[in-house]
This record gives sequence, C-alpha cells and structure tokens, in this order.
Amino acid sequence: MTTVFVVNTGSSSIKYQLIDLDAERPLASGLLERVGEPGSGIPDHESGLRAILADLDPGIEIAAVGHRVVHGGDRFSGPTVIDEAVVQAIEDVSVLAPLHNPANLAGIRAARAALPDVPHVAIFDTAFHATLPPAAYTYAIDANLAAEHRIRRYGFHGTSHKYVSERAAELIGRPIEELRIIVLHLGNGASATAVRGGISIDTSMGMTPAQGLVMGTRSGDIDPAVLVHLHRVAGLDVDQLDELVNRRSGLLGMTGTGDMRDVQAAAAAGDEVAEAALAVYRHRIRHYIGAYVAQLGGLDALVFTAGVGENNVPLRRRVLAGLEFFGIRVDDDRNELASKVPRFISPDDAPVAVLVIPTNEELEIARQTASVLAG
Repeated sequence: MTTVFVVNTGSSSIKYQLIDLDAERPLASGLLERVGEPGSGIPDHESGLRAILADLDPGIEIAAVGHRVVHGGDRFSGPTVIDEAVVQAIEDVSVLAPLHNPANLAGIRAARAALPDVPHVAIFDTAFHATLPPAAYTYAIDANLAAEHRIRRYGFHGTSHKYVSERAAELIGRPIEELRIIVLHLGNGASATAVRGGISIDTSMGMTPAQGLVMGTRSGDIDPAVLVHLHRVAGLDVDQLDELVNRRSGLLGMTGTGDMRDVQAAAAAGDEVAEAALAVYRHRIRHYIGAYVAQLGGLDALVFTAGVGENNVPLRRRVLAGLEFFGIRVDDDRNELASKVPRFISPDDAPVAVLVIPTNEELEIARQTASVLAG
C-alpha cells in the first residue's frame, strides 16, 4: 500500500489529502466548501467527492480511504474497516456527537459510492483515549442514568495527541514507553492530554468537545448548575444553552472575537477585556498542566501543537512562566524562533523537554489506515 486518500467531511465541506505513505507526503490536498448550499453547484457530498476525484492525477491508484470520525463512543478503540455494521454503529453513537458524526457518515457513504472497490477505514478522534482508566472517565452522577445514556468522558483530538506524543519521543531519542508527556493541542478547539508510556491516561475534553480548556467559541469547564440557573432566570431552552456553550462562549464570549490573533492584538494595544480573557485562557491551561503532572507522577516532556500552540510565542512564554519547580524552563531565543519544523524551546540542560511540534492528523489517519489493513 502506498497511497491513502484521507477524507474529513463537515456538514457543508470536504477536506482531503492524498498521501504517499512511502514518502509520507501529500500528493494533493484541498478543501471543498458550500456543499449542498444553494448556488454552489455541488448538491451533495457524493457529487463533491466525485468532483475532487476527477481532479486528481488519474495515474495515481488509491489503495485505501481513511475517514476521520469524531465520535466512536465506547464501541471503537482503534482504526476500523468500514462495513454496513460499522456504518450503523457510527450512526448509533451520533446522539453523542450530533454536530459531527452525521457529517462524517455523509462522507463515508459518498466515498464508498464513489470508490466502491477499495477498502475504507474509520479513524476515531476518541479512540486514543479508550485507554482512560475508570477513575478518569467516570462522571459522579447517578450510575444507572450514566450507563443507560452512555455518559462518560470520551476525549477528542486523539489522532493529534497520538501523533504528537510519538513524534516527541522520536525527537527526545527515548522509547515512548519510558516517557511521561503532556500534549497541549491549542487551536480553535483545544485540549490537553496526559500520556504515560504512549497511553492516554487523562484528557480535558469530556463526553463532548465542550469540556476542558477555553477555546475559540466553546466555554470549556463550567459549573453545570450555571446552565440550570440560566434556564431558570434567563429562560434559555436546551438549544439556546447548547448554542451558548459551543458557539457563543470561549474567547468569543469574553471578547467578541474567537480569533486568538485578534484577541492578542487587542491586548497588546491596551484592551483590558482582551487581556483579562487571555489570563483566563492561560489560567485554565496551567490548571491542567498541574493536574496532569500529578496524575503522571512527574514529567519528561511538554508539547505545544495546533495553530495557537505552534505559532503563539507570548502565549507559550506566559503559560510556562513560574513553572520551573516542575523542571519546566523555556529558552527565550528558541521560543521566539519562527519555524514550521518540530523543535525544542527548552534549554539543553532542562529536566523537562519543552517542544513545539506541528501536528499532522492526516498523516496519522493514513498511517492507521494502512496499519489496520496490513493486519
């Protein structure tokens, strides 16, 4: 197997990469938007995928298709070859991810129709976190109710956390089985994961991606009684509360913009609201770093990844300031170096390696697709 077509479908979009696994590089990539929208010319996902495939080099043979699927519930703990039973199982857990799984399924159905003679594999965002111990994934609510409705922590961004933690071990030059790593995936969506010996033992996102760190438009951690209170005193119904925590909170809710670059620029210009929002954002990250050092029993490496984590120099500096007692130190010159390559930003003699590693979820999906098909 040399070429894997990686597909990530949203409700009105198709993001794709055609990856040569021998060279581990993309041969083609793109994003098709406005699928199914009036006037777009692309009535559905199948039409969109056929248009994408028609534009690819006809001399390249696609060996397999790897699909990103957001939620696998407690059913899927690894990459899974897709058949009708798997499609039905993904549909069954869509109640846990109603904003994502139906779109992922639309892409799966469209791709299987367009490429019926190649294997298709589902790669689940939640799968890397299937190793969480019960103490980490259990919510302290009525046990029967939780079991009936599959309420527990599942975690997300799993392909990113897996890829980045393994890449960190390579750069450090030690077996991942020996390492205690915290990965900070900081983008518009954000999550932290504690990785011991290559295994996820705790993660910040919960049953849904709304829990944990402050994000672009999501609240992250919030007292659940706040939502009950808003229902009682402000009259917000279930859909309005869902809209609030997922699309009108986070940086957007605190400042009016969900773009970290805009918030940081406003803070630099003296905007006190923006600076206060950044303080909340940093505080939450530091909270999880401390918690995960405790859960891991120490720390060997801390890694920043995703758009904010990879590119935001002052954020990294201010998040880690004062954490020297954990062995965490930052070399200012290394931290300020603009680069797209994986790199250390800690001094050579620091007890904890601090790294910036660009994530590559598409490559990880392609690798896992090839791995499961190879048996």
